[in-house]
Amino acid sequence: MKPVDIAGVPQQQVGIGMVCPFDMALDRELWRWMPNSASIYFTRTGFIDAPVDVDLCRDLNNHAEIAAAVRSVTSVGPRVVGYACASGSFVYGMTGARELSNCMLAAGASASVTTSEALVRALDVMGVERIAVATPYTSALTGLLCDFLGEAGRTVVSNAGLGRDHEIWTIPYAVTCDLIRSADHPDAEAIFVSCTNLWTYEILGMMEAELGKPVLSANQVTAWATLSEAGLVAESLPHTGGQSLFSRVA
Repeated sequence: MKPVDIAGVPQQQVGIGMVCPFDMALDRELWRWMPNSASIYFTRTGFIDAPVDVDLCRDLNNHAEIAAAVRSVTSVGPRVVGYACASGSFVYGMTGARELSNCMLAAGASASVTTSEALVRALDVMGVERIAVATPYTSALTGLLCDFLGEAGRTVVSNAGLGRDHEIWTIPYAVTCDLIRSADHPDAEAIFVSCTNLWTYEILGMMEAELGKPVLSANQVTAWATLSEAGLVAESLPHTGGQSLFSRVA
């Protein structure tokens, strides 16, 4: 019998831990950026019965819950742990995002990054100073994202939101495309589409081609930053479908 040829087959998986809010419905989307050599280990925070608005997002920034989730997922040895929630990491500004990341390190993560920190890293490597913001959020939550970006030294030249406070994962791609178009502005060097519970994978390359500028999303920057920490961004390039961020390494 001829021996099986395993040349080119990954011999060991690099683990990426991912702490998510209780209502995260887009595990599959994050997987789509992963090369064959990477595995995502998901864990979730506890259920909260509240609409998606400022108060809920403050509750999602619970360090004790996130530390417990990190301790759980580090049992399988991930190289990096991400916190896949935009609003839960920007709700207390830049300081809050850093404190949350430090909390994850203290809980045992070898390296850590939140979605909001991942966004800032992405804007840094792409040299983006002026940005448009598209969100599914209420106006109050969209305003806090704009404040966060201002703290990060960016100018938000325009923003658009859907005013949605529930079941964000059910929003179809066509609605998100129109939202991105409405958020765009001639002065914007890039557009950021917030919320890790909003589907974006299939449309990012298409919208970049249509609008002639980078279009970033919450799950995209989270995947990119965790893969960067794990040294795997280059391996993920075949899966990114014209998304310009993945040509950059932080």
